[in-house]
Amino acid sequence: MVDTLTPVLTKNWGQDRAWTLPAYEAQGGYKALEKALSMAPDDLITAVKESGLRGRGGAGFPTGMKWSFIPQDNPKPKYLVVNADESEPGTCKDIPLMMASPHTLVEGVIISSFAIRANKAFIYIRGEVLHVIRRVQAAVAEAYAAGHLGTDIHGSGYDLDIVVHAGAGAYICGEETALLEGLEGRRGQPRLRPPFPAVAGLYASPTVINNVESIASVPSIVANGPEWFSSMGTEKSKGFGIFSLSGHVNRPGQYEAPLGITLRELIDLAGGIREGHQLKFWTPGGSSTPLLTDEHLDLPLDFESMGAAGTMLGTRALQLFDETTCVVRAVLRWTEFYKHESCGKCTPCREGTWWLVQTLAALEQGKGRESDLDLLLDQCENILGRSFCALGDGATSPISSSVKFFRDEYLAHLTHGGCPFDAAASTAFSPAGASV
Repeated sequence: MVDTLTPVLTKNWGQDRAWTLPAYEAQGGYKALEKALSMAPDDLITAVKESGLRGRGGAGFPTGMKWSFIPQDNPKPKYLVVNADESEPGTCKDIPLMMASPHTLVEGVIISSFAIRANKAFIYIRGEVLHVIRRVQAAVAEAYAAGHLGTDIHGSGYDLDIVVHAGAGAYICGEETALLEGLEGRRGQPRLRPPFPAVAGLYASPTVINNVESIASVPSIVANGPEWFSSMGTEKSKGFGIFSLSGHVNRPGQYEAPLGITLRELIDLAGGIREGHQLKFWTPGGSSTPLLTDEHLDLPLDFESMGAAGTMLGTRALQLFDETTCVVRAVLRWTEFYKHESCGKCTPCREGTWWLVQTLAALEQGKGRESDLDLLLDQCENILGRSFCALGDGATSPISSSVKFFRDEYLAHLTHGGCPFDAAASTAFSPAGASV
């Protein structure tokens, strides 16, 4: 087995009742908070900058730089908002983190709020995961009772309140400005920017919005120092991250490793592709990132290498599919999801995703002509970069990349008059012409 795991966020997941305050404190929990409260807020921001921590929600924007954008001369309150609306198909890292060790997040929220001088923080959790909401609420209550939250925390003179907010089940609220709309009680739809949240975010006040994993990484940086964090990962993609492996691997799950690890190494850790099969295609960061093939097994999983390969690291939601999977059908299912979850605010996304589904569905059923593939790519081009937020772009990513790598498979649907994978299992279609 490849020895490249770096359990930090996941270190205590196997401990007895790891989600409780006594178990967390027994592992050194809230020691980083004591250290942080003895530091100047600006020094905390500098430490996070020097660590090289980049947003773990998909965009990869430097976290410390985002914090420094908060205008401290603005008389309005400052807010920290944690984006825990994990809804990307294939992404499953924040929810298990909050279930197994919610105090890691709570401690990170307190330290981060202190750094940006916020006295109110919100944790916006996907509404469907009621068990997670209850667990985080319980952790917040424990933190209040222990004096980690409330007024004059640890005698520092610093006050902080945390609100755990349940979303209403809209994928679009994973977009940060749509999330703010939901927090304020309105329909979740993206806002026009500028102004950006750092200037006019929640309640038109300066606001920092970070992913769960980004905030949960802060206590370890404070406790061990920015040099410790930046010693892991690659030159421009520092630190560690949780890689979520799902699909056709023997041991799917969460694997915490330095950025820059390869999929081949992760597959080894996960016990390999299921016996008798081979990898066909995979997503590096959830279904909204352009997919890759077995040719890309040895690419470093970091922001730069994925970008150079024409895709994105995203949320590190690695969905793995073997040769028994119809790529056209998989892409159709994802596209149906984006069509359903479009908020309808902008025409390219609202109308474009509907047309993408119609064209893809016809191709999957073996109807149409080869020219429909060009029509499909033309539809993607008319959505890409023209929608109000990234949902439209994400909807086009698996389509354009799948046509790039598996055009023959699309054409085979037309030749067979339907999906070749619906034929006898012994003659399932392979782009190379082999039977499986």
